Amino acid sequence: MPWKPDYLTPPEAAEFVRAPGVDEAELATWCTAASRAIDKRCNRQFGQVDTLTARTYRRPAVYDVVSGLWLLEIDDVQDVTGLTVGGTALASSGATLLPDNAAADGRPYERLGFEDCPGGPVVVAAVFGWSAVPAQVIGATKLQVSRWSSRRDSPYGVAGSPSDGSELRLLARLDPDVSTTLAGLSRRRRVG
Repeated sequence: MPWKPDYLTPPEAAEFVRAPGVDEAELATWCTAASRAIDKRCNRQFGQVDTLTARTYRRPAVYDVVSGLWLLEIDDVQDVTGLTVGGTALASSGATLLPDNAAADGRPYERLGFEDCPGGPVVVAAVFGWSAVPAQVIGATKLQVSRWSSRRDSPYGVAGSPSDGSELRLLARLDPDVSTTLAGLSRRRRVG
C-alpha cells in the first residue's frame, strides 16, 4: 500500500453510489479528493511506505510531567520490524514507543519517549504508516464520494424540492456523517 493512497477505487465508488455508468476518471477524481479531505480532517494519512525509510525529526522534544519522559512526535508507525532510532535498534536506543497500548488497540505509535532530552535532530528508520486502512476511513470515503456524486445534480447546493418538503441543502464542509465516522482517528500534534 502506498503512502497517501486513495481509500476507495472507482469501481468500489460506482457500486456504492449505484451509478455504474459514471465516468471512471470522474470517480477517480472524487476518490482522491475524498481521501485527501479525510487526511486533512484527521491530520494524518492511512497508507504505509513500502520499505524501511529514514526520517529526520528536528522538532524539539517536549517534557511530559505525567510520564517523566521527553516526547518527540513522529509519523505513525504500526510495523516496528527493523525500527531504529539514531541508527540503533529500538531495544538498545533508550527510546520508548508511545502510546503504550497502541498495538493492542490497533492504533499506530505516534511518539518516542526518552528519559533524557535528545539533543538535536533524531533520525528514525521505520516502515511508516498504517498496516491496513481502518474500516471507518473506507466508510467515510464512500459517504463523501456519494455526497459529491449527488452534488452533480444540485449545482447550487440544493437538492430536492421545497414545494414537496424534500429540500436538502448541501454543506460547504466535510459531510457531518463523515466527521462522525472519523471521530477518534484525528491526531493532535503537540507544539514545542
